[in-house]
Amino acid sequence: MSHSPSPASNWSDEVPVDGSTHLPPDAGYGKALANQGYGFKNAVADLVDNSIDAGADKIVVHFLRTADRILSLLVVDNGQGMDGVGLDQAMTVGRRRDYGTSALGMYGTGLKAASLSNASSLTVISRTKKSQPAGRKLTAEGIEDAFRCDTVAPGFAQSQIDLYDGMIEWHGTIVRWDRVREFETVALGQADAHLSEAIAQLEVHLGLYLHRFLSRGINLDIAVWDIETGDEVDHTAVEPLDPFGYKVPGKPGYPRKFTAQIEGVGPVALEAHVWPAKSKAPGFSTGPVNERQGFYFYRHDRLVQAGGWNGVRTADNKLSLARVAIDLPDGSDQVFSLDVKKEGVQVAAAFTVGVTTAEDEAGNPFRSFLADAEDAYRTAASRSVVERPKVIHPGRGFDPKVKRTVGQELQAKGGEEPIRMEWASLPGDKFFDLDREDNTVLLNKEYREDFNDGRRGGSNDAPVTKTLLYLLLQDCFGLGRWERKRQDRIDYWNAIILSSVHAQRDRRKRLGQ
Repeated sequence: MSHSPSPASNWSDEVPVDGSTHLPPDAGYGKALANQGYGFKNAVADLVDNSIDAGADKIVVHFLRTADRILSLLVVDNGQGMDGVGLDQAMTVGRRRDYGTSALGMYGTGLKAASLSNASSLTVISRTKKSQPAGRKLTAEGIEDAFRCDTVAPGFAQSQIDLYDGMIEWHGTIVRWDRVREFETVALGQADAHLSEAIAQLEVHLGLYLHRFLSRGINLDIAVWDIETGDEVDHTAVEPLDPFGYKVPGKPGYPRKFTAQIEGVGPVALEAHVWPAKSKAPGFSTGPVNERQGFYFYRHDRLVQAGGWNGVRTADNKLSLARVAIDLPDGSDQVFSLDVKKEGVQVAAAFTVGVTTAEDEAGNPFRSFLADAEDAYRTAASRSVVERPKVIHPGRGFDPKVKRTVGQELQAKGGEEPIRMEWASLPGDKFFDLDREDNTVLLNKEYREDFNDGRRGGSNDAPVTKTLLYLLLQDCFGLGRWERKRQDRIDYWNAIILSSVHAQRDRRKRLGQ
């Protein structure tokens, strides 16, 4: 009777080989590179990571636009820069560079994958202290042509560095996206609305995921240039949004440190926080509250996951105040797996076991923290709540911080375009007027400098004046028939406010401003 050989009889710990062949990637790999699932804000954050790794302390995300189109996006920094050799290495698809122990980069694909997932053309221009400006351009067509990378004309590279000479003095880098797919889908006349929303989302995303770096003094701005007028039409300084930035905890005794013993990693600290209920702190409402409960993983101080329980338990309204900060230890990739987009962490079963058995210094189990968070939620829910009216949200002309706060505090009326603020030519006896068809408050530009310390100001200038007018005039929009008594109210408001404007101007003259 014959027997089939047992698999164990031919087993080897290593598969033997007989020679090797180098197999360079096919040009079709470019399509895979451009379909990594990078969303717009994640891709921009990846570019900012590169700037931080390059030692930059000043970074600007620049949108270039015309009156009715968004053209390009640039990320400009004053980091150490790259020479021609460094640029060739940075633009080589599939090349993984060496990272320092505290670097934010991981796989060496972020620049290309993030950029080409959003744009069909990527240009990088850079200079170091010891090299002249140089540039490289990688396009979708170039990748199909055997990964061709074009050399930017030296004169153009120099002109772009000179354009940002107030920022790139001796060294720095410009990353530029052209043919951005998101911009090309914006309908005519919708550029303002799209840009306003994109900036608001970027401000929150970058402020949250990079909050530790921003708190340490890195300057990160978002600006908009109109290339037809040469004016900077918008400028926003990204502020840190600390997801643990409350002043008083929602439960006494917090934050509290638990220690999880995780197989293959060792002890991992779990810093448990209970937020105060209904907090108005910027770091609390950075998204749907239920999605923000749970674990906040950091890698080298960069937030890589903002909420979620990773299978330890399911989301629950009663746990909306519970957050846990975890700094990922180096060399723990077998338990904590981070994807190339740095927007989430996959955990092994060892993590779940470690968390459920974690204890604090007094021997209290991790579940006691969850119970405390639920108790804080129930206590707050038992208090009476005053219902607030719905409003038409602010739009163009308002500082992003104002728009974000209004969105956090008040629900929007459905079916209404945002209220806009614009400086315009008006008669001298009016400080403001209403364009009700376009949901716009028109401000008399004759008085603009009075609210900008004698300067012209940007599109989001005079935030206090605009916000007070927005609150005052809120119920003048979205109406049917315009009543005479409402017009009379507008007239006497205008007269009173105009007198205060003249008083402000007289005061500035007396003080010599």
